[in-house]
Amino acid sequence: MNMEPGGIPPNNSHQHLMNSDDESVDIIVPNMSGLEREEKNDCDSRPEKRTTLDQWTTVIILCFVNLINYMDRYTIAGILTDVKDHYKIGDGESGLLQTAFVLSYMIFAPLFGYLGDRYSRRIIMAFGVFLWSLTTFLCSVSDNYYIFLMFRTFVGIGEASYSTIAPTIISDLFVKDMRSGMLALFYFAIPVGSGLGYIVGSETAKLMGSWQWGLRVTPVLGLAAVILILFFMVDPARGESEGKSHLSPTSWTQDISALVHNYSFMLSTAGFTCVAFVAGALAWWGPNFVFLGLKLQPGMENIELNDVTYKFGIITMIAGLLGVPLGSYIAQRLKPYYPRIDPYICAIGLLMSAPLLFFASVCAKSNITLCYIFIFFGQLFLNLNWSIVADILLYVVAPTRRSTAEALQILISHAFGDAGSPYLIGLLSEFFQKTLASSPALFGPLLVHISSSLTLSEKGTSDEVLFHSLQYALFTTSFVEVLGGLFFLLTGLYITADKKNADKELKGEDNPVAPTHIYADDLQVTGTDNPHA
Repeated sequence: MNMEPGGIPPNNSHQHLMNSDDESVDIIVPNMSGLEREEKNDCDSRPEKRTTLDQWTTVIILCFVNLINYMDRYTIAGILTDVKDHYKIGDGESGLLQTAFVLSYMIFAPLFGYLGDRYSRRIIMAFGVFLWSLTTFLCSVSDNYYIFLMFRTFVGIGEASYSTIAPTIISDLFVKDMRSGMLALFYFAIPVGSGLGYIVGSETAKLMGSWQWGLRVTPVLGLAAVILILFFMVDPARGESEGKSHLSPTSWTQDISALVHNYSFMLSTAGFTCVAFVAGALAWWGPNFVFLGLKLQPGMENIELNDVTYKFGIITMIAGLLGVPLGSYIAQRLKPYYPRIDPYICAIGLLMSAPLLFFASVCAKSNITLCYIFIFFGQLFLNLNWSIVADILLYVVAPTRRSTAEALQILISHAFGDAGSPYLIGLLSEFFQKTLASSPALFGPLLVHISSSLTLSEKGTSDEVLFHSLQYALFTTSFVEVLGGLFFLLTGLYITADKKNADKELKGEDNPVAPTHIYADDLQVTGTDNPHA
């Protein structure tokens, strides 16, 4: 249809017309491409409702549990030297403590994801919190390393039940920017809880004179969390926030097939795996590495690990408090104009963090203030990812398989991420220790002074060798961050199409038809000749 000369001027509004079959017909604003118009439409969703007291109560409970969840996960990192001395273990075995925890965490995540899509999420979460609280306490009374390792493994099973399900409850309570904001509130507890884990573990151990007491704080808080979950938390119907509260789950094989073919989900999960790898390595080895660097500086030979752990925890908390909500805020502000912005923010965060953490490793021995500054900003950019990745998962996956998607993401990200990174860094560190002790010249002029200042028998135990071996091992994290940034850039190619497919599946459109495009400049309105105009 052609506009006649002198006819109706172009309509620059973005509206929908209805054809005779009640199908949406999009009017495309002139100078806006069809792709841009469709991406802008993808940002529209159901209007947000006013947040109720029950919703706020539920979110606060979930945030509290997530906080103590990550406190519990990294308490041992704050007392790692004491644990190593008590059990007389090396870097490899101490890294295995975290790896065993994460392995059980990721292996049992799919089971709880399946249950979370079909049964009471409140009961499953309460069971999980009780289990990890009990087994954490049992860790504190174990005198044998292998018994300690076994209970640490059980802690991972309990945490899998909570972490898999909690974000899906938020997704069923909120939509749009409110959901993004609540996810930011929920996920900021990860770096903050991790930082508190260092502080609570080390300071409690110091106050009570025994590292075992550092593991007895979170079990008490965990029991309080079980009561809050059972009696005060709301468990909404799946899909309630999108107006679809009577959805039926599909089979597990159908869920997995749909997720594997969801490119945005798989690529963002690959990017998040790199985030998990780096976060796990830094959380476990960061304080110990900075401690070794400080000991090499003149006048700092008598510094204690507790002092370093405390400062590292403070930096981690502040970086999380600022980074997680900052990522969510930037995404919410830019998404109306750039619908693909979510994965690009994640990519920029990783690509900015990589050189910062590299320079932090380089400066740890010479300038501790500069090292802390680089660590802070490196973690700040790394923390931009947490809530955004969760939001991506929730809007590209249908409500009936979101717990399964969370479980699959946990399985992949931890299997190839922080399940192996603490152990891998520990093994690399031990490898470099042996190599530096025998042939320091292989690593270039940087370590020639080691050879000239130490005898061969002293090299194996010197702080200089321990520091540089761990430094070289941690350099791998920067390369992994660059790889993660590439995965998120690829996610941006598919994000809007996958979101649209999830919305159509929610509406029950198994075979969606592409919308009809009518450009405003070509539209003719002629009274009764076009009754659907």
